[in-house]
Amino acid sequence: MTTNTLIALVDGSAYSESVCHHAAWIAGRNDWKVKVYHVMGRRDSVEKQDLSGAIRLGARTALLEQLSEMDAARAKLAHEHGRAILEDAKSIIEGDGAITVETRLRQGDLVETVTAKEERGDMIVIGKRGEAAGMAMEHLGSNLERIVRASHKPVFIANRAFKPVTRVLVAFDGGPSALKAIDYISRSPLFAGLAISLVFAGKQTPQIDSALDAAAGILRAGGFEADILIEAGEPEKVLARITAQGGHELLVMGAYGHSRIRSLIIGSTTTEMIRSCRVPILIMR
Repeated sequence: MTTNTLIALVDGSAYSESVCHHAAWIAGRNDWKVKVYHVMGRRDSVEKQDLSGAIRLGARTALLEQLSEMDAARAKLAHEHGRAILEDAKSIIEGDGAITVETRLRQGDLVETVTAKEERGDMIVIGKRGEAAGMAMEHLGSNLERIVRASHKPVFIANRAFKPVTRVLVAFDGGPSALKAIDYISRSPLFAGLAISLVFAGKQTPQIDSALDAAAGILRAGGFEADILIEAGEPEKVLARITAQGGHELLVMGAYGHSRIRSLIIGSTTTEMIRSCRVPILIMR
């Protein structure tokens, strides 16, 4: 069941603005509304403690009460900060087009929130790096891989700067997720008018040639004339090299497959792939 809704996750990182611009691009092409979530950690909403039982501590009671008041003040500030982030996000998305935007401030674990709310959306957008990761290349958002693993919806991973998408690279290995990605592209307004390239990383065989031709046929039926690329090498290195060449602004890949691409989601190379790829990535389940 489709909801015509995009879920965008924002925090205080430099990637949040990119998340908003990508969300606006996706929602605008699909005619979707956007729900923007900011999820505060549990420690961001500490309530004032009841210290009535500590009165026997005498002079120390006043200090404990002051600390409790400080905790409550920090919690209030965290809520205000969260609301400000959401208002900024809404302003950016609405500024990119006539898009309906709703905001949600939540407390708790981000992945648990996404798992609980994802059925209300058709796609999730998250930044490659989170608020705590900084800008170092070796760091990724601490929740990113958990969300990719847990979500049953397509996950769009935004890089730091938004760039209009005109050419799309599709990682293809003949597996069920890759075929699902091909079918999704052929039907989705998101990809209408974009140039599509299929890339297979590995040894060329008659079976792969046949699978690529079949995939190209599905895309052709959807109005796309797809280029086919076959490159020898490890998938994560091949995909990173091709996207680094600057010819594509978006990489689409399935979460599971028949080849080593499977390990990109369920193994340690997930982080390496996302880290090394210089363009946004749409991961299909």
